[in-house]
Amino acid sequence: MKSWRAVSVSAAALACIFSIALLWPRAAVLLSPRVVGRLHAASFALAAPWAQAQQTPTIEDYNPKSTLVVPEHKIQRAKYPFIDIHSHHWNPTPEHVDQLVKEMDTINLRVLVNLSGGTGEELRKTVATMKGRYPDRFVVFANPSYDDINTPGYGQRAAERLAADVRNGAQGLKIFKNFGMDVKYANGERVHADDPIFDPLFEKCAELKIPVLIHIAEPSAFFDPWDKNNERWEELKEFPQRARPPSKYPPFETLMAERNHLFAKHPKVNFIAAHLAFHGNDLERLGKLFDTLPNMYVDIAAVLAELGRQPYSAHDFLVKYQDRVLMGKDIYEVNEYKWYFRALETRDEYFEYYRRRHAFWRIYGFQVPDEVLKKIYYKNALKLVPGIDAKAFPN
Repeated sequence: MKSWRAVSVSAAALACIFSIALLWPRAAVLLSPRVVGRLHAASFALAAPWAQAQQTPTIEDYNPKSTLVVPEHKIQRAKYPFIDIHSHHWNPTPEHVDQLVKEMDTINLRVLVNLSGGTGEELRKTVATMKGRYPDRFVVFANPSYDDINTPGYGQRAAERLAADVRNGAQGLKIFKNFGMDVKYANGERVHADDPIFDPLFEKCAELKIPVLIHIAEPSAFFDPWDKNNERWEELKEFPQRARPPSKYPPFETLMAERNHLFAKHPKVNFIAAHLAFHGNDLERLGKLFDTLPNMYVDIAAVLAELGRQPYSAHDFLVKYQDRVLMGKDIYEVNEYKWYFRALETRDEYFEYYRRRHAFWRIYGFQVPDEVLKKIYYKNALKLVPGIDAKAFPN
């Protein structure tokens, strides 16, 4: 009863106001924009009382569902067998490995590269658990230890440890993101990514003919102010520890310069820069690096959203640099690979990405030719990583 009475009163008031405006021009002139706005709001409320119950969502809550109707190709299995060059499985158990193989078979994942092999006894155990059970389905990379970095002769010891790890089954070296950012000498000085102390280690990689998959820096937005203009604001809200403020970390461009110098001074080492070298938002810049550094490669792990928001540029880039890009996923989740298949194999439009914190935008397929697809899926990895059985893949 009260609601109907309120509506009646509001309607009467509106009628009076509009009558005055029509009969007395001077009154109409005196109606301020604020009054006009209130009249508009009142009329909307009368037309749709339910709107009064609506609340403005936060940026985290706002998740509009697209009404776009276009062809969809939700691919569940890769067109060709592929190698995932970028995965992490710390201290895997036999049960975990058995489950991995079952899941890998469902999506045509032929070989998975575990970048988290460790060194020494940990490396031997991981190789035995993974390759000992399935020799042709897994590759394990070793990782350097910095525990003795303050003791003279570190570089040579690190090289000797790597050589032992390779003898024990490692097929490459993975360097984690603390390299260049968080690794420090005892005096607190940051260990630079191109520090000569590591030269013996990289020289050993060249001698052993194994690749180095290396993660240096983070997305450039993590180094920018965390404000309304930062397109990774939502991820930083969820994981504030991922921010790289200048008070604690070197600038993004400093790390890029050190990385590029490292690649240049070790031309006989094949470096795979993780996550499109953090230049997925600037493919022209990445292309110029490829032109300058013939020993540089990249994976697409966890940066599919960068390629998917620029499908024309991504397609052209992958065609032009088809010999330099490798398939990778990073966080292993068998049900998430299908987004990679859909982006690489179709021209689907405006579909949601699987991890919102990486991208609040939708992505597009950038379908590459079959020969390019084969190189990204497996041919480039076969070229770089020793010991993978090429007979398991098409020519």
